[in-house]
Amino acid sequence: MSDAFANALAHVLLHEGGYVDHPDDPGGATKFGITLGTLQGWRGRAVTTADVKALKQAEAGAIYKARYWDQCRCDELPEPVAFIVFDAAVNHGPGRAVRLLQEALGVAADGRIGPVTLAAASSAEPVALLTGIAARRMVLYASLAHFRTFGLGWSRRLMETFVAALPTSLAA
Repeated sequence: MSDAFANALAHVLLHEGGYVDHPDDPGGATKFGITLGTLQGWRGRAVTTADVKALKQAEAGAIYKARYWDQCRCDELPEPVAFIVFDAAVNHGPGRAVRLLQEALGVAADGRIGPVTLAAASSAEPVALLTGIAARRMVLYASLAHFRTFGLGWSRRLMETFVAALPTSLAA
């Protein structure tokens, strides 16, 4: 496990915590942020809320690595960008996270990381790119039907993610 992934995963798990089944959350039952549907897809069979409750952190980490970090090609992005893109993938889905990155970069937003996106991300000024991604995430949050219920928590998470993603020389 790369240090970049381990750091990003630790940050996500701070926000995703243990088992939750909030009646207003369209994701339904989750543990470590892994929904019943995600777990079912990962295991390739039907699962129950009891299976979600019994999910171990190691399996959640494996899911996050394969279905979010690797799918967004985070190992190929500059580390601060990978950090915020991974958090966005967990919160909004990998395709939407990549589109937010692409929109912030000003490249075609097709939801797939390819050579154009990677080159643009590598040459972008990191703080400006992080700011662009964070701003787009905030607009997305505000457009969601459940913003009234979850918006303050989402906003806090986004700001904590933004600060944690900043290059070390700027975050101090």
